[in-house]
Amino acid sequence: MTLTSSAMPTPSPVSLQLARRMSRMKTSAVREILKVAERPDILSFAGGLPAPELFPVEAIAQAHAEVFAKEGPAAMQYSTTEGYGPLREWICGHLAQRGLPATLEQVIITAGSQQGIDLVAKVMLDPGDVVVVENPSYLAALQNFDGYEARIEVVGSDDEGMRVDELAELAARFPLKLIYIVPNFQNPKGTTLSLARRHALVRFAQRHGVLILEDNPYGELRFRGEALPSLASLDDSGVVVQLGTFSKTLAPGLRIGWAVGSREMMRALTVVKQSTDLHTATLAQRATARLLKQFDYDRHVTRLCAVYGERCQTMLDALEAHMPEGTRWTHPDGGMFLWAELPRGMRGEDILPRAIEQKVAFVPGNPFFAAHPRSECIRLNFSNRPPELIEEGMQRLASVLAAQ
Repeated sequence: MTLTSSAMPTPSPVSLQLARRMSRMKTSAVREILKVAERPDILSFAGGLPAPELFPVEAIAQAHAEVFAKEGPAAMQYSTTEGYGPLREWICGHLAQRGLPATLEQVIITAGSQQGIDLVAKVMLDPGDVVVVENPSYLAALQNFDGYEARIEVVGSDDEGMRVDELAELAARFPLKLIYIVPNFQNPKGTTLSLARRHALVRFAQRHGVLILEDNPYGELRFRGEALPSLASLDDSGVVVQLGTFSKTLAPGLRIGWAVGSREMMRALTVVKQSTDLHTATLAQRATARLLKQFDYDRHVTRLCAVYGERCQTMLDALEAHMPEGTRWTHPDGGMFLWAELPRGMRGEDILPRAIEQKVAFVPGNPFFAAHPRSECIRLNFSNRPPELIEEGMQRLASVLAAQ
């Protein structure tokens, strides 16, 4: 018997009904820009990227090799949701040195601080709950809160960070559930919340029973001025959850961060993390813990601060030397970003295509605003380029602006 066959008919695409929340979620403008801006021929100041030449690659590789040699089967096995004990112990000691004593039960390990934002949102937010952010704010946090169908309300910001004095008016209009803030070297502006506003914000949260989500990915990267106490260290009522990460100090590819807060909140975060990913990667946790035992972390961070401080100053000097009249910018004391306002009548999204033609890139400011966007603003990253390329890039950008 001879068998014959024919080509299977191509099925028609099925239109699936997505969850309602997807109608609120937008693609990341930064990620879309990076598809073009990270071409090797373009001087990009768009990404929020640490300097890869400063990653302690050899030390990280050695730590992984030792884990495989001495802890191989355990490093390949499932682990506890809260995280690897020795790594959490190191984090507790590290936080205590910075004025935030915490017990092991108050710390859980996350897949970067971005997962911490998601876990807190999942624990705290029902559809319609009010989240307060400063305007502008961290784009990926805004995306996350939209995904949980929260109502995002804004307060202003200036050179001293969030306008905490505007919270009372919001509280009179809405029951507030969560305040999200990056107090140190904020993304996108690079500004730092003043000491007086830190005290006022914690008092407000305690008085109104609102949770503060203190996102602190850049706090280690101070290269000017005196360190300020964290919001978590000022809180004695359990109204602050602080997020930290090794992404900006060791390497983002490790995907190791942490959350610290009250025992009750950490138990809640543990439950939702169990349903999310069971636990953060065991191998990465054990390798990071081993690395921190034998690696001079503080010396490494000091070097980062020196390099980033030099690069920031180079960008500030280049802006001063080359930008046309009417351009203004922030003066960060740490972190990875500064924020610039273009001369009157210029729009960042209009300038970007012309900048790409001149082989330089930035992020237009519009996507960072949850309300009342300002098209004349742009974000510039200074951590990812050496001084000579920062100077060249700012000259290119200035020529584009001058041509307008």
